[in-house]
This record gives sequence, C-alpha cells and structure tokens, in this order.
Amino acid sequence: MKRGKWVCSKPRSAPAQHGPMRWLAALVITCLSLAWGQAQAQAQASNTVEPTQAQVIVTVSDQPPAADDPRWRQVPLAQDEPGLSAWYRIRFDGPTPGTADDGPPLLYLPYFYGGGRVLLNGTLAASVPRNTPQLRVRWERAMLLPLPSDALKAQGNELLIQAHAEYGAKKTVLPLLVVGPQKAVLPLFERRQFFVRTLPLFTWVAGSVVGLLVLLIWLQRRQEALYGLFGLAVLLWAQRTSTFALETLPPGAWEGWRIVYHLCTGGFVIVMALYMLNLAGWARKGITRGLFAYWALGPLLFVLAGEGTATRLWTTGLAVVGMGMVAVAMAAAWRQRTVDALAMAVAVSLGVAAGVHDQWLATRSPTLIRLLPNWTNHYLFLLHHAANVLLLVMGVLLSLRFVRSLNAVESANRTLEARVKQREEEVAQSYQRIAVLQREQAATDERQRIMRDLHDGLGSQLFTSLSRAERGGMHSADMADSLRGAIDQMRVAIEALASEEQDVQAAFGNFRFRWDARLREAGLAPHWDITIPEAAPDGSPPLAPHDTLQLLHIIQEALTNVLKHAQATQVTVRVALGATDLTVEVEDNGQAAATPAPAGSEEGHPPSGGRGRLNMRNRAQRLGGQVQWQSSAQGTRVHLWAPRRAPGLQGEATGPAPPAASPFAMPAHTP
Repeated sequence: MKRGKWVCSKPRSAPAQHGPMRWLAALVITCLSLAWGQAQAQAQASNTVEPTQAQVIVTVSDQPPAADDPRWRQVPLAQDEPGLSAWYRIRFDGPTPGTADDGPPLLYLPYFYGGGRVLLNGTLAASVPRNTPQLRVRWERAMLLPLPSDALKAQGNELLIQAHAEYGAKKTVLPLLVVGPQKAVLPLFERRQFFVRTLPLFTWVAGSVVGLLVLLIWLQRRQEALYGLFGLAVLLWAQRTSTFALETLPPGAWEGWRIVYHLCTGGFVIVMALYMLNLAGWARKGITRGLFAYWALGPLLFVLAGEGTATRLWTTGLAVVGMGMVAVAMAAAWRQRTVDALAMAVAVSLGVAAGVHDQWLATRSPTLIRLLPNWTNHYLFLLHHAANVLLLVMGVLLSLRFVRSLNAVESANRTLEARVKQREEEVAQSYQRIAVLQREQAATDERQRIMRDLHDGLGSQLFTSLSRAERGGMHSADMADSLRGAIDQMRVAIEALASEEQDVQAAFGNFRFRWDARLREAGLAPHWDITIPEAAPDGSPPLAPHDTLQLLHIIQEALTNVLKHAQATQVTVRVALGATDLTVEVEDNGQAAATPAPAGSEEGHPPSGGRGRLNMRNRAQRLGGQVQWQSSAQGTRVHLWAPRRAPGLQGEATGPAPPAASPFAMPAHTP
C-alpha cells in the first residue's frame, strides 16, 4: 500500500472487491425509485383531498366540541399540541365520486400513535384503540380507514378526529392525511407500510436468525472477535426493531419492553463502536470496559429517573459514541486505503447521520424543521433503514473476509501439498540411493567373506600342499587328491558367486552335475532331492552368496567323506529351503566306523574325518544352525538345520532349535 493511493484488498481482476459498494448502490437506487414512485402516485392522485391546516381544541373530553365552540383555533397539521388528547376539525369539499373501479372513499393516516376516533359529518367512521389503564399503544403503522360513502357530500364535508397522545408522552399530533378513493390512496399506504412495518418485521425475524447463527460460529472460533461482535450487533438490532411490531402490550409488559428497547438500542451503538475499534486495531481494555459501563447506565437511568430523562441524557451520550465511531471509521479508511474500509466508513457515517436525524425528528428540533420543513411533517424515521444498510455492508465484508481466508488456506494447502510431494520425491530418491548403496555394500561384504573363505580354505590347503611337496613328503596320489580338493573348493566358490545374480538354482545345478558324475565314476548311485524356490517372498534371492557358499561346502565335505570312508553304494542328498528354515541331509548306506570317533566328535567315520567334521560344524555355525551325524549299521546320515536368513544379513541368525528328528524318512539300506 502506498500512501496517498487507494488500493483494493484483492487483485483488480477479482469481482468481489466492489461487492459492498454495489450492494450499497443498489439499495440506494431502490430507495430512490420507491420514493420517486410514491411522489408520482401522489401527483397522479388528483381526485384526493390533502389538507395542511386544521382547527384544534385540546381537551380530554370524549364528546365532540360544538361547531361554534370559541376554543377552536387554526393550526398546521403534523404539529405537536401539548396535552393528552385533542379534537381536530377539517372541512373540505369532495372528493368527487369517480368510477366504480376507483373503490370506496378512504382516510389515509401515515401514523396514529395514540389512537382515537374519526367522525365524518357526525357519523362515526372508525375507532382505533387508544391508551387505557389496561392497554398501552403506540401505532407506528399507517392507517387506511374506510369512510361511509353515504355520509360523504360533494360540498361542505366536516371531518372530526379525536387524537390521543402515545403512552408516556404529553403531546398530541395529527399527521398529514389524505382523503380519496381506494385507487388513489392505496399506493401511498402500501409504500409507507412497506418501509415502516414490513421491512422492520423482516429485520426482526432475519436478524434474529442471522445473529444467532453468527454467534454460534463465533462460539466455535472465539479468536474471531469481529464475528462475535457482528452477531451480537445483528441480534440486538433485530430485537430493537421489534418496536415497530409490538404496538400494543399490557402495562407491566410495556414497561419491561421499553427497558429492553433502550438496552438493545444502546447495546447496538456500543457493540458497533467496539466493532470499529477492533476492525481498526485500536481496541483497548479500558475503552471496552468504559463502553460496557455506559451501556448498563441506560436501563438504570430508565428505572430511576423515567424514560423521558433517560432518553434525553443517555441518548445524547450515545450520539457522542456514534460520532467517535465515525471518526474511527474515517481514520481507519484513511490509514488502510482499501475499498472495504471506505465502504465501512460510508455505511457508519450514514447510520450515525440517520440516528441524529431520528433524534431531532422525535424531539421536533427547530434546526431540522428549519432545514427540512416539509420532510419533518411526514415523521419518517431513517435509523432502522440506515442500520440495515450498515449491517448488510458489514455482513458482505465479513463474508468476503471469510472467503478470502478460505482461499488463503486453500492456497497454503496447495503450496504445502506441492512441497510435501517434492519432499516425498526427494525422500524416495534418497531411499533408492540408500537401497543401491546397501545392495552394493552387501555385495562387497559377500565378496569379502567369500574371499576370506577362499583365503582360509583354498589358500591354506594349497599352501599346506605346497609345503609338503617342497619337503618331499607328498606322493603323487596325495598331490592329485589335494589339487582335486582345491579345484572343488574353487568351483564351489565360483558357483556361489553366481547366486549374487539371483541364480541359486544354477549354482546347485552345476554342483549336482559335477558331483553326480564323480559319484557315479566311484560306483555310487546318487539321488538328489533339491527344493529351493526361485526367489524369496519379497522378490530377493532365496539365499545370500555367502550362505550358498557355506551350504555347498558342507554338502561337498559330506560327499567327500562318503567317497573316502563310507564304502557305500548309494548316497542321497536332500535340500529343502522353507519359509522359516533350511534343512540339508546327506545319507549313505556305507559301513559304520569301526573305531571310536575322536574326542569332541560324534560317532561315525574314522578319526581321519575329524578335520572335515570340524569344518562342517564351523560352516553350520556361520549359517546360524547346527550339523549332526547319525551312524548305524545301515549307513550314516549328516543332518543340517539352519534358520532362513534374509540375503546379506550379517552375523549369525537366531531361530528356533532344530527339530529332534529329520523331516525326511530314513529308508532301509542294503549294504
């Protein structure tokens, strides 16, 4: 915002920025159109009588004064007469009878506050209830009273009207009236009735509903003070406007209602002042407490000093509060330089001006009479219309504020969603990079373990064989056997490395192909039962390369022992990889060991196999499992159990203890 330039609170392309001004302009145009229509209707009503003067006698007597009573005096209509009751006499000619479509003759009274009676040429035409000890009245509505056609004369008519003062007042007034056919005076009545009766009734009902709904919203959002003040202002004004609907009440209810009326009137002004202070950002606790204290002073004055004194003193202070409210609105508009602030300042100024106008009109201010002599005779109050405009502007501005807040929240949500989506993509990419690094690290660890195995196994065996050969302690047969074992270990390592490419079945297939031929060359009938799934449930390889290497070494060591020591004719290899565990059995039908096993080993083959069993046990521990040997006269069975581990899992796995018995049946062997 630049100083000296008016800006809108939204971009110029937003159609809602001129919403309050459009509403206000439409309402002003509507009011001007209705007023122009009323003036046109009056101008066209040429067949009507519209007197401006009357004769009056101030008296409380219900008997009409005599025609020659010397107390009759000439006065203008719509002028206050001191007294609780008065008789008015109006003499006129006509109106001349029109066509049948014009309707019957009627008397139109814009207001008839205290009620009374109407006589035409001595005939009672109408009687409107007046104040009695049992009833309090204040007729704000327009009156359309029928006149007896047979009593109406073309010349020399005399209209006697007894007018009473409204309750609590000590003055009587007879408004500017119109006598004419129904077609001529009905539009005047309907227009006045719309502004004085219909609009206030609508304000009473709609304001009560809207005020309660806005207060309900505020109860859920206490930090939104403007909504709470607006809801309270609407509710107070709706109850205050009901004075145009509650025209007759019993005495006790009337006094109570007048207290409520003044409480709602003052409360509306006070709440509106607080609203403007909060809107401008100038609200202070001391000011708020002072305004509420002054609000409570009005009903107290009404009870202690009476309605007249309270109205004169307290209403003057409310006018000062209203002037301060206008000053705050203007200052806020100048400071904020927005269309919304300007619309609010104009609406508040109109409301306060209408309130001052009504106060001057009610007290018959000489200033107002001098400025607008003809207007004051109509007694048309403007505050309830200006307040409706003010509340409408406030409602529109708060609605626009609410919509803008929703748009801001939605924009923030969209921005947040975009940022969250961007962060999610970045996190997903980070997870992908981490997963790639983990796979690479796992592959590196596997290679290191396999290289360590090769170094500790194959390297050690080759170094030992080389040392023995250099010392001349190894015969050619032993040399060939040692080299064959080294080649087997190298092939097993190569086959295990193939499982890194998710080809575990190929590793076991190559191993089976190589050993199947060797076993058959040695005169053994091999049987293979290998059950390994192509992949784990999560899509990873069923076995890690290092685990595959350990498993193939164990099977190779067991088959090597069968070839060297068992003297068997059959050998069966079973491998089963389940969902939770791994089971391996190598079973032959060879001869049981004739000598005890070395210390720390199971019964079975001769002591020369002790080193192989130790290697098998160590490799089983690397798999997190156990290996057992069972020997009998029918042969020897090597049983391995280990829990299934995820590929690349470091360290020894933990799991349930191995089953006591093999899941494979032990067939009967024939030596």
